[in-house]
Amino acid sequence: MQLSKERRQELLDEWFSFGTGQLFAVICVVTLILLFIKKSFIEGELAAFEILQERGEMGFFHALSAVQYLTVPLVYAWKFTVTAFILYVGGFMFGYKLTFKDMWRLALAAELVFFIPELIKIAWFLVVNTDPTYQEIGAFYPLSMMNLFDFESLAPRWHYPLKALNLFEVVYWIALAAGVYVISGKQRKNSIIIVATSYVLWFFLWIGFYLIIYK
Repeated sequence: MQLSKERRQELLDEWFSFGTGQLFAVICVVTLILLFIKKSFIEGELAAFEILQERGEMGFFHALSAVQYLTVPLVYAWKFTVTAFILYVGGFMFGYKLTFKDMWRLALAAELVFFIPELIKIAWFLVVNTDPTYQEIGAFYPLSMMNLFDFESLAPRWHYPLKALNLFEVVYWIALAAGVYVISGKQRKNSIIIVATSYVLWFFLWIGFYLIIYK
């Protein structure tokens, strides 16, 4: 199925009417707020952290938190740039004229998907598991492969890959494919193939590389 020019333009106007800089700023601010909530109301309530606080030994963790806050825009800029480049190259290999700018905006918009698991995680530890350990917080990711295993019995090298393989990642792939479909105005099947052979392929290559180099 191929979109008509009128319908394609209508979808582009609906999906990409936002200002790139404004949405980037909103994503960074929301991420900082969620990070603050997690550190203040979840990690900050851990018994181990309370003991360190009483001993005056929390300086390292405060410094680490400051670094995390400061690097949020840099991490996002890097992620969107790499994702846009991979999609741009994927489109080029199939003869699609996908601009880097459009792919960057697509990666930016699709990132909103990942706010859902962050909100679920916060709600989980504030309402359901209100007395978690630091390891439980680090190992938890909603609707991921990690939930099928006992993280304590797994080698640490498997924690990140199993958390990365989650339903929201799949929804992200679908969002990218839908965006390529609308932006290109070509066949839906080809848009899916472009995302599958570019971003999804590199995603699994990265997971494989991580497992190889982890020690």
